[in-house]
Amino acid sequence: MNKREIGKNYEDKAKNYLLKNGYEIIESNFSCRIGEIDIIAKNEGYLCFIEVKYRDANSLAKGLYAVDKAKQKKIYKVAQVYLMDKKINNETACRFDVVSIDGNEISLIKNAFP
Repeated sequence: MNKREIGKNYEDKAKNYLLKNGYEIIESNFSCRIGEIDIIAKNEGYLCFIEVKYRDANSLAKGLYAVDKAKQKKIYKVAQVYLMDKKINNETACRFDVVSIDGNEISLIKNAFP
């Protein structure tokens, strides 16, 4: 499998996990010239922008640690574009979540960054 197929495979695993945990998937792979958001969903009254990170079970660092300040800033900017593009009210409650897939272990971090 190439890198894109591997990424899609793990994003599909993340979507299934999110659905089992009460999320309603709205869109996948929203992209603009700034970047991409892996999954956009609704959960607990929030519009959630979700980053999916995968690391091999033998990796020293968990996927969560790959969402550094620079990545957070990029996701935030893409989320702003999404809200404008879809004409979503700026008072809509939003949240940034991360799904970290480390080997066979899946972790969900709600409100992972401001």
